[in-house]
Amino acid sequence: MKNSGGGSIGIIGALVVIVLVFEFLTGGVLLKPNSFVSLIQQNAYVIILAIGMVMVIIATHIDLSVGAVVAFIGGVCAILMERQGVNWILAILISLVVGLIIGCWQGFWVAYVGIPGFITTLAGMLIFRGLATIIVGESVPITSQPFRAIARDYLPNIFGWWGEFDGLTIVVGIICIVAFAWSVLRKRQRAAKNGLEVGPMSGAIAKIVIATLLIGFVTYLLALSGNSTQGGIPIMLVILAVLVFAYNFILSKTVFGRHVYAVGGNRKAAVLSGINTKLVDFKLFVHMGFLSAIAAVCVLSRLSSATAQTGMEYEMDAIASCFIGGTAVTGGIGTIPGAVIGALVMGVINQGLSIMGVDSAVVKTIKGLVLLAAVAIDIMTKRKKA
Repeated sequence: MKNSGGGSIGIIGALVVIVLVFEFLTGGVLLKPNSFVSLIQQNAYVIILAIGMVMVIIATHIDLSVGAVVAFIGGVCAILMERQGVNWILAILISLVVGLIIGCWQGFWVAYVGIPGFITTLAGMLIFRGLATIIVGESVPITSQPFRAIARDYLPNIFGWWGEFDGLTIVVGIICIVAFAWSVLRKRQRAAKNGLEVGPMSGAIAKIVIATLLIGFVTYLLALSGNSTQGGIPIMLVILAVLVFAYNFILSKTVFGRHVYAVGGNRKAAVLSGINTKLVDFKLFVHMGFLSAIAAVCVLSRLSSATAQTGMEYEMDAIASCFIGGTAVTGGIGTIPGAVIGALVMGVINQGLSIMGVDSAVVKTIKGLVLLAAVAIDIMTKRKKA
């Protein structure tokens, strides 16, 4: 079972309102081109972790260790590059392998030993935070410029500048608009061909118009971003786009994805239907470990230094993003796009309050209230429907 379309529209509307409010409160700073790029770069880790967390929560588990895992893998990657002289690309590959091993370790205890995910990952949080402290010490600065470029640089300007705008960004924006319109119309045509009921054409057109406006505005901001030497589409945005597309496909179009929803919806029924629920649980934590490693590389590139304190409360941001994005507390319901939108809500709140100079303690309080309100609204809506 997945989120309803109405829930997605509701959270998108909430995101737009939050953006407009902070745009007003920050005096128009929030949606300046470089501020928008900064929003993407600084909150990429939330989106990456939320992609994995939403799958884990759908299957009725939780992962409290992702922040500590980010710190540990970031430390491993930094030590490989700076103290062992390992090439930055090889260091990244080794870091991804370490993430997969950690995922296998935690998946084994949850799936095959039967220790609840909450306890397993609580132990993991302590273990990997401790290991990060042991191996990193105070900090390990990163000197590799190509590695640091992952978080701060843009795609090459292959089409040149069109006035003040990056040509490549405009081309990609147009392709995205055309692709979205084509997918909406194709889906409608398929439904009609199979004898299914289709809504009025005006609804499809409205979807396309709204998407065109949103994509067009984002394209405008990105095309104006950067500096005198580079700008347009940040490398970090490309990484996020690939991960969101790939995992949305995995969760919505593959057998594994259907099994995740089946396990979360009714585990006993899933077992009776022949689904290997233990293998599903194991794979979920392997994916979470892999995504934690990617988040670790991105965070290390942005901060340019590994510390044992990196990743503090990252798990809370990821979990909150999932619930704000409509993932059910009881499991069985949730989507990757919903989690991404929830992560963007958290990111906009972080960025907006930061621009306003609000104290970090107040920021935490506001984020907590937003999470509480999101879950309360979800529960009350389900009660009314019932």
